[in-house]
Amino acid sequence: MSYRIRTARSEDAAALAAIYAPFVTGTVVSFEFDAPSVEEFQRRIEATSTAFAYVVAEVVESGEIAGYAYYGTLRSRPAYQWAAETSIYLAPAHQGRGLGSVLVEAIERLMAAQGIALSVACITSDNAGSIAFHERLGYEHCGEFCNCAFKLGRWLSVTWMEKQLLPCTEKPAERRTLTDADIEPVLAAANERLAAGGR
Repeated sequence: MSYRIRTARSEDAAALAAIYAPFVTGTVVSFEFDAPSVEEFQRRIEATSTAFAYVVAEVVESGEIAGYAYYGTLRSRPAYQWAAETSIYLAPAHQGRGLGSVLVEAIERLMAAQGIALSVACITSDNAGSIAFHERLGYEHCGEFCNCAFKLGRWLSVTWMEKQLLPCTEKPAERRTLTDADIEPVLAAANERLAAGGR
């Protein structure tokens, strides 16, 4: 089985919603209570894609979507524009194949192309697999919110992790919008890495 990474499209909404729904309804990975509808997922894809990057991994042989990753605003105040929060979800059948690291590396490179200096991940504290995954990719623990959420009958904490993508300069340029010239070489490099084994 081989994979390719491309930008997300509105018509991917049903497949992405199907990947995400079990994380909402059966786990504490997501803090949503109700799985988003296809229409809501389409809205999210379109909203994120206007300012940031939203990418999917699909199986070359079938076109099946195996997972997705995106990033967005950390907080709304303009001084936060040089930081972004990431999300990644893989269908269970496609986990453990090196696909996640390729997806995250791709969105990190796209963040850097926009001038985003800091990548942030917010992870349920007992999600040891995700924490270890981010550690392998160079993320460091930077904080924890203890017992800040309640889902599926228990109190939950979240671990915050960060990775510096660009140096903190004295006068950073304002975050810019991605162009095809930014996106295409990043996706090409990601697909080359997948073709070489993905690890």
